[in-house]
Amino acid sequence: MDTRRCILIGAPVQAGTRRLGCDMGPSAYRAAGLGPVLAALGLTVEDRGNLAPVAGGGPVHPNPAIHGLPEVAAWTIALARAADEAGAEGVPIFLGGDHSLSAGTVSGMALRAAREGRPLFVLWLDAHPDLHTLDTTTSGNLHGVPMAYATGAPGFAGYLPPLGAPVDPHHVCMIGLRSVDPAERAALGTAGIRVHDMRAIDENGIGVLLADFLDRVRRADGLLHVSLDVDFLDPGIAPGVGTTVPGGATFREAHLAMEMLHDSGLVRSLDLVELNPFLDERGRTALLMTDLAASLMGRRVLDRPTRSF
Repeated sequence: MDTRRCILIGAPVQAGTRRLGCDMGPSAYRAAGLGPVLAALGLTVEDRGNLAPVAGGGPVHPNPAIHGLPEVAAWTIALARAADEAGAEGVPIFLGGDHSLSAGTVSGMALRAAREGRPLFVLWLDAHPDLHTLDTTTSGNLHGVPMAYATGAPGFAGYLPPLGAPVDPHHVCMIGLRSVDPAERAALGTAGIRVHDMRAIDENGIGVLLADFLDRVRRADGLLHVSLDVDFLDPGIAPGVGTTVPGGATFREAHLAMEMLHDSGLVRSLDLVELNPFLDERGRTALLMTDLAASLMGRRVLDRPTRSF
């Protein structure tokens, strides 16, 4: 496996949300120059184009709020296969697409880690924990369920594909939470997931919180999957998302996190999710997310080209 080989995989998924536009995310990242930016760092970049969901359907769930379940199941199968295969060759970077895609990327990378005899750890950078089950979701938007599914919560059998290697909830760290539903709060109280909301960032600094988690990954000889949701960031700097929540991470906090992740040498895969170009302002969110991905892959802030908006 070559950690200096970036494999770009488009995932134009929007079945997990009712807000249209996330399917344009992969094109926006390419238009923002993600491939050339990574290549300029001396990395090998392979763009494998966009995935398509596998054919097939599935049963209707008794929760009447749920929509898009067969499509999400189909995407989960395709993305899990892609993650497992690409994870053996390089660092897959998944260009989303709504956050339901992580049901596939996380489960696929967990299988890849199991094949290598190592545990998978997940860093979840998001305003939301996405820890609903099919039974607890009231919105029916399946971008709110991927972490519950990937960590083996009950209620997904027969609706989403069986997990080859569930992620241990104790190997999950969520940073940036500031919008949590009651059912998710209850689940977080018992699951064993490490949670750092925005107050924890305010009180301790993101560097201290992240350093502790990275040390745990290192001591366990784990593989690290990073799932970066646009709404982790404050909407003042990243407006191109349909789930804006005020009070998110700042420009510097986000870049510090990416730089620390690069320095750790632990990251094996990355999700870039929930970018909605229809809601963006002249591409500023796509450009910022591209810059963050570049920081994670080795570019320092001082090396950033000056952008004009």
